[in-house]
Order: sequence, then structure tokens, then C-alpha cells
Amino acid sequence: MSNYQQILVAIDLSKESNAVVEKAMEISAEACEMQLVFVQEPMDSVYVGVVPQSAAFSGLGNLELQLRAEVKAKMKQFGERYGVPESNQHIISGSPAREIHRFAEESGTDLIVIGTHGQKGLQLLLGSTANAVLHGSGCDVLAVRIKQ
Repeated sequence: MSNYQQILVAIDLSKESNAVVEKAMEISAEACEMQLVFVQEPMDSVYVGVVPQSAAFSGLGNLELQLRAEVKAKMKQFGERYGVPESNQHIISGSPAREIHRFAEESGTDLIVIGTHGQKGLQLLLGSTANAVLHGSGCDVLAVRIKQ
């Protein structure tokens, strides 16, 4: 039986996210509240420095709105598939690890469940979202290994 009352499940909306949600459901108690969280990095933070400023910002507004609509539709599918109400489905803009920490603290989360690919070598040195969440969290973190 789980002692966790508030579980934050951080997903990237890929097919691998199913394994992360399913693991969270396995360990959650019936009275546990589950929050699905997707953090979308703002387009300008991703492309600044790669694409010239004028080109980067001229079409990003429409592209970001289109992406947001697609993300919302995918999040709704995850919620329906796993019985997570819309009020517990969250799309947040910002840096993934930072926003997951903030949301966890503000919502009284006692467990964060997140997927990891188990980076090695250079990828490990560069870090990962799961690693950053683990080392900065004020609550328990379960890293679910994603098979590649």
C-alpha cells in the first residue's frame, strides 16, 4: 500500500510516457491524487542563437500556438486513457526541471514520477531532466527506466 497522497507524473507526451503513467498508477493508492504535468520550453529559448533573431521571432507566435493546441490534445488523450480529470492535467511553460520542482512544492506533492533513458558518457555529463529533478527535489522521486 502506498503512503503517497499527491503524485506528480511528469510526462513528455511521447509513447514512452505511457510506461511512466502506468508505473505511477501501479504504486498509487486509491485515495491518491495524480497530477499529469508537461513542461513546454518556450520556442524563443530553444531557437535563440540558432536562427537569426528576425527569422526566429517572426513566425514563432503562430507556431507556438499551434504546438500548444497539439500538446493540449495529446494531454487530453493521456488524461482520458488513464482516468485523470482535466483539472489534474497541467501544461506549463518554462524550464522542465525548474517548473516540475515549483509545481511539486506548490501542490504539496510527495512523489514525482518521471521517465529516464539512462544516459551514459557525454549525455550524462550534459545532464538530463530526470537527473535535475532528482537532485533538486524536496520530495521522493521515482525515475522509471524507459527501454530504448
